Amino acid sequence: MSQFFQIHPDNPQLRLIRQAAQIIRSGGIVALPTDACYALVTRLDDKAAVDRLRRIRGIDDKHHLTLLCRDLSEIAQYSRVDNRQYRLLKAATPGAYTFILEATKEVPRRLSHPSRKTIGLRVPDNAIAQALLEELGEPLLGTTLILPDEEHPLSDPEEIRDGLEKVIDLIIDGGACQLEPTTIIDLSGSEPILVRQGLGDAAPFGL
Repeated sequence: MSQFFQIHPDNPQLRLIRQAAQIIRSGGIVALPTDACYALVTRLDDKAAVDRLRRIRGIDDKHHLTLLCRDLSEIAQYSRVDNRQYRLLKAATPGAYTFILEATKEVPRRLSHPSRKTIGLRVPDNAIAQALLEELGEPLLGTTLILPDEEHPLSDPEEIRDGLEKVIDLIIDGGACQLEPTTIIDLSGSEPILVRQGLGDAAPFGL
């Protein structure tokens, strides 16, 4: 049975953030509010937790998981970013975008796309997500909270509780989130490619 924390969306309670971080360090899977919809997150280096996360979402290893990072410097640690890419990222982070970039050796091979060696990365514009990333001192590995056979993400913590309280370890209630996922933009090639139109405006990328 999962725990359920009500955390203030603008001023997250440090005590609860620390407890949430400890659950993640112990291999837990957490439903986390973001600046788009809710996400399922876990530790980057915990293979068993990552496999469990994929099973809950009903996705295979060809589906990009996303690194939630604190800032641009963390993105640059886990992906190869040239000057052109950096300028585009700087203009759009933090925000409701996920970027596909070439993974560095910092990313475990099992987490990057098996044929392309790419990884999804984002910097969420959400106080709870940022407080948790700061407390952990490392990125979280996450995916949009869309249940198998569903088309739309979950954005209401009570709905998440009804559907997932027996299979994940913590639900963070930070209020209702947006109904749309992030916009996904592939920056791994010579020109940006729009993979999914979501909440973020693709126009700054010429798309």
